[in-house]
Amino acid sequence: MTGPAGRLRVAVAGASGRMGRALIEAVTASPDLALSGALDVAGGPEIGKDATEFLGRKSGVLVSADLRAGLGQADVLIDFTRPEGTLAHLAACRELGVNAVVGTTGFSPAQKAEIAGLAEKIAIVMAPNMSVGVNVVMKLLEVAARALDKSYDIEIVETHHRLKVDAPSGTALQMGEVVASARGTTLEADAVHARHGDTGARKSGSIGFASLRGGDIVGDHTVLFAGGGERIEITHRSSSRANYAQGSLRAARFLAGRKAGLYGMAQVLGLDGPGRGTGA
Repeated sequence: MTGPAGRLRVAVAGASGRMGRALIEAVTASPDLALSGALDVAGGPEIGKDATEFLGRKSGVLVSADLRAGLGQADVLIDFTRPEGTLAHLAACRELGVNAVVGTTGFSPAQKAEIAGLAEKIAIVMAPNMSVGVNVVMKLLEVAARALDKSYDIEIVETHHRLKVDAPSGTALQMGEVVASARGTTLEADAVHARHGDTGARKSGSIGFASLRGGDIVGDHTVLFAGGGERIEITHRSSSRANYAQGSLRAARFLAGRKAGLYGMAQVLGLDGPGRGTGA
């Protein structure tokens, strides 16, 4: 199922948000993609408006809170919203046979399990960060964590805009999972999320997190490996949401003709990494 001239038909959730608008702009600028739907919450100020009105042109696609209207003509949904909304959108995708790219963060373990169940019926790419650069950094972190023993302390520092509601960021948590797995342990066992008062000496093997919030910072992440006499810092800084949008479009293209399963950006980019797709 494809759109005009064989273009992949893409619906965007959270159409009035900053990420939603970046996605709509990227989709409409791509010659191989067609915007087929735009979803937003009921009662939102953009409901009923043309989805590209903010760009100064008309697309013929209206922003809607009706999931069937928004998804009925789509091959794939791209969703950067909130966990509860994403789950409702994915349930509709399963019913309608629409694949999905999920960049939403803040899911609970039970919600992640629910998404895995939905991926038995549709193909889903799910990643806390769709940036191509961030996902290359994940591979670098895996290499570093395997090579550096536990005498190197690991600290993860992330900085985001003042409006971000979850902490640590999903990207920071994925970074922690990558380095923990490379060391043969789990983030649940070794993560330290808060330090205050008389904390005592740093526990060997722990993975520390710090979250900073302020201004309009799109997203900065640094992983510090601190050893005796040296330290290594691996940093990624985002100055625009355009990189997230372009990574999401790569994920959408990856899903074209893909069998049901849960995939990660490592598979989209041809890197070794997590993903439980049941077919290629």
